[in-house]
Amino acid sequence: MSILVTGAAGFIGSHLCDALLERGETVVGLDSFDDFYAPVAMERNIACAMDNERFEIARGDLRDPEALDALPEGIESVVHLAARAGVRPSIENPELYADVNIMGTVQLLAWARRRGLRRFVFASSSSVYGNNEKVPFSESDPVDHPISPYAATKKAGELICHTASHLDGISVACLRFFTVYGPRQRPDLAIHKFARIMRDGGEIPMFGDGSTCRDYTYIGDTVAGILGSLSWVAEREGAYDVFNLGNNRTVTLREMIDTVCGEMGLEPRIKLLPMQPGDVLRTYADIEHAGRELGYRPATDFREGVRRFLEWFSGAV
Repeated sequence: MSILVTGAAGFIGSHLCDALLERGETVVGLDSFDDFYAPVAMERNIACAMDNERFEIARGDLRDPEALDALPEGIESVVHLAARAGVRPSIENPELYADVNIMGTVQLLAWARRRGLRRFVFASSSSVYGNNEKVPFSESDPVDHPISPYAATKKAGELICHTASHLDGISVACLRFFTVYGPRQRPDLAIHKFARIMRDGGEIPMFGDGSTCRDYTYIGDTVAGILGSLSWVAEREGAYDVFNLGNNRTVTLREMIDTVCGEMGLEPRIKLLPMQPGDVLRTYADIEHAGRELGYRPATDFREGVRRFLEWFSGAV
């Protein structure tokens, strides 16, 4: 039996595939290799996995039923990471985000039903909390007021998954990721983007006064949470739950910039800009529920995680 990972060539997906292969699993990856960022970077992400005989990659769009039906038999579990990512781009193109993130999830769950699959992990996002006033954010908090189309599609995905669990008996774990960073991070995300700007001698765009904060979560800790969720869905029939995967610590924008600059040995040049529509003021994960149910225990200090990212960044093309 094998595990299907959608978005397998992406940042989180490629790390998950490596971890699954390392523990002896057979993995089928599905990825469209779209142009959100350079497909050659995604090819590099899965280079190690491609050398493993227990891995195969299917190139296709999860909105295409024929592409899904062409996937090999013997898949037992699904980790659905594929999505159109990014808050600001979703404001510019909400139709595409709704199509990929919502209809893609509907198609994948319909395929899972046809195949009789009963184990499904869905990648949601901390963005569903919007500007939640209560901190840290708990899975029991209301999430009825997303402030970007991206966040709305992720909340919609959770609801669709709940419906599938109720109607089809699929065990579903929805994982709300909190600002994942580390080696292979997407080039549009802040740590990677700022490191590249500093290396090239440019000005870092700082939206707001630097006091906005994020719960930065190292990729290895996030992957550990996904692995825990795979065990969780395997041990239950027809269950549904939502879990925060964060670090339970906030880092301000200014602290993040200073940390990256300090580790690079550079003095930042900062360009002050107004806050952007769709940006939340803070994210902060309550991880008690994930710790209890998934055995989730993030272990990577922010500065250490930045060092690991920069080690990779210094050798990246």
